[in-house]
Amino acid sequence: MNRQTRAVRRLCVFCGSKTGYREIYVEAARRLAACAIEADWEIVYGGGSVGLMGVVADAALACGGRVIGVIPERLATEELAHGKITKLIVVKSMHERKATMMQLSHAFAALPGGYGTLEELFEVVSWAQLGIHHNPIGLLNVGGYFDHLVEFIDHAVAEGFLKPEYREMIIVRSEPDELLAALRSAVPPHLPRKLGVEET
Repeated sequence: MNRQTRAVRRLCVFCGSKTGYREIYVEAARRLAACAIEADWEIVYGGGSVGLMGVVADAALACGGRVIGVIPERLATEELAHGKITKLIVVKSMHERKATMMQLSHAFAALPGGYGTLEELFEVVSWAQLGIHHNPIGLLNVGGYFDHLVEFIDHAVAEGFLKPEYREMIIVRSEPDELLAALRSAVPPHLPRKLGVEET
């Protein structure tokens, strides 16, 4: 069965519009994209040509993969929207961007980044907690970048603000191929919710 006749699987990658100070972040972004394309994933990402976003897109394209970018009108010039990806979707707002990325994707992976990356990660986790989607979510903890974040999430469990099953929604790995394998084999919990009850 060739790629054209297989069911499409899309990996949404959240990552920074900067590359950070260490080359390991760039290398991890390249490897994640290459491993994803090799495993027949398509890439969905924020649509930019700069930072780790640009690295992911360029690496996926170099491997012959399909890349779909989603970017708000206001950021299309500021973030230098990528002009060579397979498809660029321009939306009205940041909220529409995140909603579109979720609707297009079958799994999510967060690379190192700043506030925007963290916002995207936690919104998609919150949506999973609320049962809006049931797709696996991964964190690529390259070079220990997310160590303190993972510690904080575990602290939230220990202090009673987060149920252990919600903590397990975030798959943490330090190697791109291991993260993709875990995402591919993951069976996210279908968590029952009581009507009208909110947990955040």
